[in-house]
Amino acid sequence: MNLYNLLTKEITQQELLNYYNATIMYENLPNKINGCVTNYRGINLIFINNKLSRYKKKKTILHELAHIELDQLNQVDNDLLAFKVDKYEDEADLYINLLYEKIK
Repeated sequence: MNLYNLLTKEITQQELLNYYNATIMYENLPNKINGCVTNYRGINLIFINNKLSRYKKKKTILHELAHIELDQLNQVDNDLLAFKVDKYEDEADLYINLLYEKIK
């Protein structure tokens, strides 16, 4: 079970969230932050800026799920996080783009 299955509508978003032990929370985040994901006590918490359009919320959820699927939450070294943020963001975006290409 993965994002590809979600994008091809083989599974629902809720099924994938259950598989990844994840939950989505819509919060009042700063304007420049669309979303983020963290793991707290074994639960993947996806925070989405509630000020985003419906389209941007969906896109951000996919992006945050990509971080989970790419196992980036376990790669984070807190001391070096500031230096790796762009790398992780780019990898998640590239992964989503590759999945869309595969579907075409």
